[in-house]
Amino acid sequence: MSESSAIPLELAVLMYRQDDPNKCTASRLVKFKMAKEVRRVPITFLVLNPFAEKMVTPNDMKKFRGICAIDCSWKLATQVINTSKKFFNNRKLPALLAGNPTNYAKLGMLSTVEAISAALYILNYKEMAREILNKFKWGHTFMDLNSEILEDYSHALGQDEIITIEKDYFPHIFNS
Repeated sequence: MSESSAIPLELAVLMYRQDDPNKCTASRLVKFKMAKEVRRVPITFLVLNPFAEKMVTPNDMKKFRGICAIDCSWKLATQVINTSKKFFNNRKLPALLAGNPTNYAKLGMLSTVEAISAALYILNYKEMAREILNKFKWGHTFMDLNSEILEDYSHALGQDEIITIEKDYFPHIFNS
């Protein structure tokens, strides 16, 4: 299914305001009306949760009306986010490299906008994924670092194939 024929996805962020407001990518998305800030995660949304058991796959495209990112400090993430009954529809992203200046090239240390963009790309909303990154000087860096793997993830047929792709690109994370 092409992006243009797909049902538009809504973007939301649950913000804990634990980071420097000047560097907060979620607040910038809200400011530019590309995402809305929510107090509760909508039940029909996929929730980006780095501690989830399931990964985002292209098959999720048909299941959800939107994507909700939980915006909190990486240092406090284990306290704020967990896979309890607090959030439904949890999905984690497969391995990717950060393109943001704070965590450049660190595995999995994505900013909120990078996480949302990656999920959009995997769900085959590729133009929308690029569009939200365009609001950041370094946004293209995330795509440059991850373009091949994101493309491969976007064609995966399920969880097992995502894991196989991860192993091909990042074998060291499975050998430790």
